[in-house]
Amino acid sequence: MQFSIIAVLLSLTATSIAAPAPVHQKRADVLTFRTYNNFQISNGVAGNALAEVNQAFPVDLSNPAAVSKNDLDILIAARQTSENAEQAFNTAVAAASGAQADALQVGKIKNKVLKLRTFEMLVTVQIAQGATDRAAQLTDIQTKLAANVKIDKASAGDASKSVSFTQDVQP
Repeated sequence: MQFSIIAVLLSLTATSIAAPAPVHQKRADVLTFRTYNNFQISNGVAGNALAEVNQAFPVDLSNPAAVSKNDLDILIAARQTSENAEQAFNTAVAAASGAQADALQVGKIKNKVLKLRTFEMLVTVQIAQGATDRAAQLTDIQTKLAANVKIDKASAGDASKSVSFTQDVQP
């Protein structure tokens, strides 16, 4: 009887040693595809753009290697769509004047924060998932993001206006 208990314990110990825990277990998806007009953050007021992006795209980056492919694809599409929307902002700002132009310019900065933060998230995930050639790009993105967050905070409380943009990139 004692021999069989020892044999079982040794067997269980050997099994637990031989079966390593998964290193990069993927998490469940947290994002769903939305059109630009449904995820943009440019309406409202300036000053809190980074927090607004983080709320709109609540990707847990504590273990970026575990971010799902779906969430990564949505970040890629959101970054590209918000980049494409910059031309709509440029056109709208050029056609407006006074307070309208000012609010659109503030909205454009908030859109840049959106574009750069989603870009920062996706490059962080790509690096964690094995992309070895993106570190310099991540540093550049973070520098640009910090500069635009600073501009957004300097305009805190100013009116911000979005543009309607419907040329969404699909994941």
